[in-house]
Amino acid sequence: MAPRRPAGARPFPTAVERPAPKTNPDPADLYAALDLGTNSCRMLIAQPKGTQLHVVDSFSKSVQLGTGLEASGQLSRSSMARAVGALKICQKKLSRHNVQRMRLVATEACRRASNAHEFIKLVHRECGFWLDIIEPEEEARLAVVSCAPLVSTRTEQLLVMDIGGGSTELVWIDLSRVPPIERPRAIMRLHTGFTAVHSDLPGAKVVDWISVPLGVATLKDQFMDVQDDAARFALMSWFFEENLASFSPYRDADGVREGFQIIGTSGTVTTVAASHLGLKRYDRNKVDGLRMTSDQIDGVIQSYLAMGPEGRRADVRIGRDRHALIMSGAAILQALLRVWPTDRLSVADRGLREGLLYAQMSADGVIEDGPF
Repeated sequence: MAPRRPAGARPFPTAVERPAPKTNPDPADLYAALDLGTNSCRMLIAQPKGTQLHVVDSFSKSVQLGTGLEASGQLSRSSMARAVGALKICQKKLSRHNVQRMRLVATEACRRASNAHEFIKLVHRECGFWLDIIEPEEEARLAVVSCAPLVSTRTEQLLVMDIGGGSTELVWIDLSRVPPIERPRAIMRLHTGFTAVHSDLPGAKVVDWISVPLGVATLKDQFMDVQDDAARFALMSWFFEENLASFSPYRDADGVREGFQIIGTSGTVTTVAASHLGLKRYDRNKVDGLRMTSDQIDGVIQSYLAMGPEGRRADVRIGRDRHALIMSGAAILQALLRVWPTDRLSVADRGLREGLLYAQMSADGVIEDGPF
């Protein structure tokens, strides 16, 4: 069975005093977004620049916060120590840049862990800030918002998939009633909510969304006892697909369609893209926005299988931080493309952090609502 989130678990304290930012936002202000996930800790510090972000500083480190969570239901002491070490570096960057406007969030590992409340208090004691444990819907919504610049004006049906360490978010959006030129902006306006109505503006309709509590780390943990590499990959892929049954577009899937676009935002998708391009050194400018077909992606996945664990470990295109998790991520990706094959999968080297920044800046009115 797939892991289940604790019913009604909201370990974050309900009333926490936080320092208020300056009341009048200035376009020159710096904004920060921190995403503490099941596998990684990532942060961006940026400034609004027209309709885009100008990144001033960034941080990314694998902390493996979810290690052992599947078996124990708790965050281990060593995992928490690794995360706190990374968060202390983030705190120093926030202080150095004098950032006043920020969202610092934690996701699936903290949603599931029974001791997340203690971890949040530890972070506050050691780092001086509070982490918000956000709900799956907000995580999915912000991932969608971050991808707005990659939405084609020809897209009528859009699937955004965010393959994380502990969960995978899927959002299906109908853009058929939105004028083509307005479609990227209609996606951006979803930062206010999936059901928000803008009566005077053409709206994107969220047909359905789902947060499956299986990501690259949690799915890998489910099948650690399977020794054969190919068999483990096949089992992971089919097991993930079984967990899509409640997602209404899965029930109505009818293959390739006109005006259909998938945007994939995750380390899995960007790693597959880097492998496809043969990049020995990762280059975001070449990866972000790249279009790939189902056949191209399948070719990369088959090459991963042919390499075996030792070959993947040595492959510079995959990288040392990704080789142990790439096959569970590839299993999720293969399952999704088996259901919705496409020649228009857009690779997004962006995600929750960018969504957090766009949402903050949009709410403050310091980012332009114009064409991307």
